[in-house]
Amino acid sequence: MASSRMRHSHGNDTREVILDAAEKLFAEHGVAAVSNRQVSEAAGQANNFAVGYHFGTKSDLVLAIVRRHVPFIERRREEMLAEIKGSSDLRDWLACLVRPTVDHIASLGTPSWFARFYAQVMTDPVLRKLVTDEMMATPAMQKSIAGLGRFMPIWPKGVLEERGDMCRQLVVHMCAERERALQAGSATPRATWDAAAVGLVDALVGLWTAPVTPTK
Repeated sequence: MASSRMRHSHGNDTREVILDAAEKLFAEHGVAAVSNRQVSEAAGQANNFAVGYHFGTKSDLVLAIVRRHVPFIERRREEMLAEIKGSSDLRDWLACLVRPTVDHIASLGTPSWFARFYAQVMTDPVLRKLVTDEMMATPAMQKSIAGLGRFMPIWPKGVLEERGDMCRQLVVHMCAERERALQAGSATPRATWDAAAVGLVDALVGLWTAPVTPTK
């Protein structure tokens, strides 16, 4: 019995080490450029098949990394939803989409790799759908989207989808650039992650309230 618990604990430790290594490598080099063998080696695993043994496919590994972060983001979003309590301010609902992720990245300290990992994943159409579906499916995110929906203009479906893509790209890649700059010790447009979140919400308010020019 004790031996079984020790093996289970060791297995969990190994998984965490692999997840750490994979997140960093994917963030720095991209998912497609990194093999499971490279992840195993970076995690200090003598067995080159350690990643497959513990996680399965590379897509499974990517999802495991995401699922390690989602609970923290979800809790923050639940707190914010409780704070705004059905607010009629568009900014509050956009903040519910932006701040939980930004706050989580800030809590990771420097260096961190989650923002850059997320940005790399977004460049792969298959992984983008996989991860987006995972992150959009949480109860707090669904409540945030429903609340935001009350403010959406009556636009064609294609325009709404385009603006949604713009929002996602803006948040993901601005966070990734800030994370990269902080690790390099470079100057950033905003002094803190909190200020960066304010800037992102400002930009999204402008994006969602900007007029749509009719096209032929």
